[in-house]
Amino acid sequence: MDDSWRRKTAGLTGQQELLEFTRAMLSQFDGQEGRPAYVAVNGMVYDVTDFPPWSGGIHNGILAGADQTMYFNICHKPEQLGKMRIIGRLVD
Repeated sequence: MDDSWRRKTAGLTGQQELLEFTRAMLSQFDGQEGRPAYVAVNGMVYDVTDFPPWSGGIHNGILAGADQTMYFNICHKPEQLGKMRIIGRLVD
């Protein structure tokens, strides 16, 4: 993977248009080897890179870079999503 994600996500705020991710694109953001860690939950993509429970792209055995809606909904309350930054949406 090239470093184009740095340009795409640099300075992204709630004021800007959300990025669109396919599952294949999302899989590149696994938190490994210096890459950011992103997870999809309920169709939205969240940046969990700097969220301590997701250190190294893994949280309780769950890997970043994928749609983790089922696991999130089993283990967490919806309010937990408010702690993470939305950067995009899952489109497939």
